[in-house]
Amino acid sequence: MDQNVAAEKAQTRINRELESRTVAKRQQEWRPPETLPSPNERPGWRHRWIRTSTTGQSDPSNISSKLREGYEPCKAEDYPEMMMHATTEGRFKGNIEMGGLMLCRIPEEFLKQRESYYANQNKSQMEAVDNNFLRESDPRMPLFAEKKSKVTFGSGSGS
Repeated sequence: MDQNVAAEKAQTRINRELESRTVAKRQQEWRPPETLPSPNERPGWRHRWIRTSTTGQSDPSNISSKLREGYEPCKAEDYPEMMMHATTEGRFKGNIEMGGLMLCRIPEEFLKQRESYYANQNKSQMEAVDNNFLRESDPRMPLFAEKKSKVTFGSGSGS
């Protein structure tokens, strides 16, 4: 009896190949394309497009200053998602270059050190300006006089 029930169930089953599963996909919205593609994020690194030329004229001073600052060119072999932008000839052969810009990377710790350096520079310059300004102050005629206004409520007329 159990075999008959099992046989009936086996006959009424639909082949798995005939079953279809529809997956509900979210509609994607159209967005304008990026002017410059962004590489996939790498932990500990920040990426930036560095100018190598303007209107066909090479800009060696810009690229050399960025390299001295700590940026290093990104090799196309390390970024397979950007391989189609690899340079096949010239000074930056094997790097990722597009429209006179080359993709470079820098360690995040360098960026934090640079931010700290410029914050200290800014702070010391502001202190110097403040000290110079306040040095000119005279107690008889202070540069920073506390101005207060007084609001009173009343009739407003003397009668």
